[in-house]
Amino acid sequence: MVNQHEITLGCHPLIPGYHTEYGYVPTQAAGIAFLVLFGLSFVLHTVQFCWKRTWWCSVFAIGCITELIGWGGRTWSSSCPYNGTAFLMQISTLIIAPVFFTAGIYILLGRFIQIFGRESSILTPKWYLWIFVTCDVVSLVVQAIGGGMASSAVGGNGSTAVGTHIMVAGIIFQLVSITVFVFFAVDFVRRTIRYRMLQSLTRSVVPLLVAMVISLLCIYARSIYRTIELLQGWSGYLITHEKYFIGLDGAMMVVAVGIFNVLHPGWLLPDSGRASTIKSEESSDGTEMHVADRT
Repeated sequence: MVNQHEITLGCHPLIPGYHTEYGYVPTQAAGIAFLVLFGLSFVLHTVQFCWKRTWWCSVFAIGCITELIGWGGRTWSSSCPYNGTAFLMQISTLIIAPVFFTAGIYILLGRFIQIFGRESSILTPKWYLWIFVTCDVVSLVVQAIGGGMASSAVGGNGSTAVGTHIMVAGIIFQLVSITVFVFFAVDFVRRTIRYRMLQSLTRSVVPLLVAMVISLLCIYARSIYRTIELLQGWSGYLITHEKYFIGLDGAMMVVAVGIFNVLHPGWLLPDSGRASTIKSEESSDGTEMHVADRT
């Protein structure tokens, strides 16, 4: 007879007919690949934000660390598929890692608003941080609590219902907050295009704006996947098939954070002096008008 307590504490190989908490054995090659990718992104982000002194970009590096812990847990599980600590590592970190990436996007949009002017956005940069970072923190805490409760229940052969419901509530709350932010981001893009604010900054800002949109879409797609996955339950189709996790979580997060290694804000965002000069030149040429004049 299998002693569940012993195999969840040790490193027991797969037992035929005895299912793992994942519903499968995580692929070691995938775990190593994502460890390398997030590790490389972490190193690059650390060098980049230190070099350019864009300290707020450290949130991308912190997110990479969180991903590394999670994928470390999954790689560990590939050899020890029943180990409860490895399972707890991955479920408690990979569910919350995107919070750090969205925080960076919130700050980046605030920088764009400072460059293009207050008329480019409904909200001020300060309100973006207060509202959406607060929502992310709430979501992070709720998901972490739910993940801990669910994984403990799985390890102790108890009911995962309460923990799962808490996790679902947290990720749905995150999905709603991201949806609201997407609305504001789309409105920002619409305003900058409509009022031709990009003309003087096309070479630097437009690629970075595209990077922000791509990153946000990846995080949004991942949030939709995670919501559906958890709604299906621990024995659902999505959660028990690794290919969806690799493609709709791991790959999405690599793109979401990696694109800022290629198009880093420290290299592409103009400094405040340059932005002010451009805005002054636009005003003297009559290309920048107040919202009241445009409506």
